[in-house]
Amino acid sequence: MNRRCSILAAAAMTFVVTGCTVGPNYHKPDAPTAPAFKEDAVVSPPNPPNGGWKHAQPGDDKLRGKWWEVYGDPELSRLEETIAVSNQTLKAQYAQYQRAVDTVREYRANYYPTLSIDPSAARTKLSPHQPNFNQGIETQQYNNFIAAGQAEWEPDLWGSVRRTVESARATAQATAADLANVDLSLHSELAMDYFEMRGLDTQQQLLQTTVAEYQRYLDLTNIRFKGGVATESDVALAQTQLDQTRAQLIDVGVARAQYEHAIATLTGVPASSFSLPAAPLILTLPDIPVGVPSELLERRPDVAAAERRADAANAQIGVAIAAFYPTISLNGSGGFQSTNAGTLFQGPSSLWSLGGSATELLFDAGRRRAITDEAKASYESQVATYRQTVLQAFQDVEDQLAALRILDQESMTQDLAVRDAQHSLDLSTRQYKEGLTTYLTVITAQATELANQRTAADITTRQFSSSVQLVKALGGGWDTTQLPKHP
Repeated sequence: MNRRCSILAAAAMTFVVTGCTVGPNYHKPDAPTAPAFKEDAVVSPPNPPNGGWKHAQPGDDKLRGKWWEVYGDPELSRLEETIAVSNQTLKAQYAQYQRAVDTVREYRANYYPTLSIDPSAARTKLSPHQPNFNQGIETQQYNNFIAAGQAEWEPDLWGSVRRTVESARATAQATAADLANVDLSLHSELAMDYFEMRGLDTQQQLLQTTVAEYQRYLDLTNIRFKGGVATESDVALAQTQLDQTRAQLIDVGVARAQYEHAIATLTGVPASSFSLPAAPLILTLPDIPVGVPSELLERRPDVAAAERRADAANAQIGVAIAAFYPTISLNGSGGFQSTNAGTLFQGPSSLWSLGGSATELLFDAGRRRAITDEAKASYESQVATYRQTVLQAFQDVEDQLAALRILDQESMTQDLAVRDAQHSLDLSTRQYKEGLTTYLTVITAQATELANQRTAADITTRQFSSSVQLVKALGGGWDTTQLPKHP
């Protein structure tokens, strides 16, 4: 009989300590995927000759943390390195992550009992005029020394605390993924601003060269006019063409200044004290390893954040269900009390008490049921958000693969257009010098050549911007193994 009672007592204590965990266990939601990227499978051309992306091969290196180094631009790399230590947006997001980590620690503390002590010492004098005063008391003054403590514990019988910690842990991981996503966005935004600025530097250099060339044409026309070969109208046309091109050169400076200011803000430097010398965009477009679609779900921090929030929402269902079960509280106190400090910690001075209570809510007009349904709806919402984020991730990659493929074809065609325009200008100039055509033909050929050259420069800039956006769409070298494993 005693053995049976011991077994039952041990089983009861085990249940009190461990309890059970109500609510559904989390399983990662399924998400739409594809066996291959459609644009990556395009075989015509099989690989852009000017770079842009490359097909996945066994053993291919993936994007790494400092992905901007693939462009081989020391100035870009230097600027990118300053974001982590200077950008205030990134610092604010890091503080949000630290807050989420502290929340996990806060909820984990609910696993354990709370302990407190309240030592006290008092000197008391009794009034002989108080009601029911006992005249037989030997002394009307006495000391009262107490050294006692209390313990309170609400065992997690139904897993409410466990589910709360689970939700907080998943939220902290989602916040860590948010931090990685902000970091990726800032680095990619800096790279795009940098390449846009360098593209404008290319246009500035082109326009400066064109201005010098048009000045020579103006000088030639003036000479021909003085010699009676050209007309005053030819001189006016040449002057107009030169002034118009100078205006274009000045106008490019407006956009360049704005990109330079944007770079300053991203690197944490006041725009008023930041400047970068002009340098044309003459880099070689690098290959970007694309990988396979199944890896994309593990490489995108925004996808990981959405998935972790689905986990957190699922855990909240368990928290809501646990509210249907009774709340058990255990408490105890103990210590020493004596009128003499010298005998305070002796055995006869000891005192203690143990107790417990249980509370079960009988009627709440459907409040707990509504909270549970709300938690389930929130979970379904997070699952839908996760799946939509996955779809958006595939769209982002396909968009940039298509952009790089089409821009490569456009670049090759535009190079032909530039050569044709240059040939047309050479012919028009020669015919004008020979008196076979008017200067208007030369002006038209000049304008056509400049427009095609600027278009070619713009396509190059767009190729670099698309390559950066492809890196961002692929996660920039991040993966879910970098999510923190919070206790």
